[in-house]
Amino acid sequence: EARVVGVDPSTRMLEIGRAKLRKLALAGRVELGAGSVEALPHPDAGFDGTTIAFGIRNAHDRAQGLREMRRVTRSGGRVVVLELGDPESGALSAVARWHIHSVVPWVGGLLSGKAEYEYLQRSIAAFPSRAAFGAMMTEAGLELERAEPLTFGVATLFVGRVP
Repeated sequence: EARVVGVDPSTRMLEIGRAKLRKLALAGRVELGAGSVEALPHPDAGFDGTTIAFGIRNAHDRAQGLREMRRVTRSGGRVVVLELGDPESGALSAVARWHIHSVVPWVGGLLSGKAEYEYLQRSIAAFPSRAAFGAMMTEAGLELERAEPLTFGVATLFVGRVP
């Protein structure tokens, strides 16, 4: 039986990121690594800020991930989350919802494999509302500074401050 062995996508993304850091002369100042947001291998208050983009939606325990981000961020630092979600209001929210749940999976399926884009659609639909996720950040010990909808509400930028 033949088996195709490929490069782990996270490994490939890290390679691309490291190349970009070298090009920008930042390789000595920034360290990239892969791991679980629910168990960050870093000391308490070791960072000025932490961020995650389009990843907390896939965490097994989002609340634990937020607690970990808070734990490794110093007092006064920011925890920033950029995540996809269903548009909640606005003139174009119905169109944006239709686009996310119909057009994106269809086009994505044509380009790279339907199963992954069906998962994307389901995971977006299952993500908490802006208010509920903001409350989750507060419960994790963060002071929610803003939950700003972007791109007609398809994405939201959440900014929390560590007290």
